[in-house]
Amino acid sequence: MNPTRIRTALLPLLLAGLLPLAAHAAEPAKGPIQRELSAELAEARREVRAELASARAELETENLDVGNSLRLGKAGNAAGEALPNAEITPRGDFLIEGKAVAIDAGQREQLLAYRGHVIDIAKAGIDIGERSALLALDTVDRGLFSLIVGALTGSLEHKLEKTIKATVEPGVLQICRSLPSLLDSQQRLAASLPQFRPYATLEADDMEDCENQVRHEFARR
Repeated sequence: MNPTRIRTALLPLLLAGLLPLAAHAAEPAKGPIQRELSAELAEARREVRAELASARAELETENLDVGNSLRLGKAGNAAGEALPNAEITPRGDFLIEGKAVAIDAGQREQLLAYRGHVIDIAKAGIDIGERSALLALDTVDRGLFSLIVGALTGSLEHKLEKTIKATVEPGVLQICRSLPSLLDSQQRLAASLPQFRPYATLEADDMEDCENQVRHEFARR
């Protein structure tokens, strides 16, 4: 799983799934049809909650892929070569290509701290995704039949994008603002564990770049 891949691509994905539901409701509103669509939306909510609960559990129980867990900073080494696969286990072991690197108790503590910071960011991203998905479903469910014309004219898509933007943007900006503590944890670990240094790609200017990218992306919508 790649925790910081919180992108506004979520919006078209959500809309692609929701617009057919609204379009399907273009027939005259009948009790059974409305109940059926509401049942489908309720099932969709349950699936969203279950899948994201599973994703949160996986973060806690699976190894953290150090090379792929963050898409910030540089990828690979200075020569542009791919780095060996590296992971941090839930116990704080540091694995390179599946082999444990010798560490002391202090380094294990730093590895666990860094892993915890990354997981916190990942969970924040999952929370944003869950709120956005449920909000989109609720928006359609509450005004399903009143939004039929909107689905056909494109105003439904605009309404959902505007609603979801108001939910997503503050949360993503908060993730950007949590990066300084992650950078501090990464730097301390890199100073302590030489084998980790090639994977310490987060840099100070990534924080500003993160906020600028989010603001730019949402300003286009």
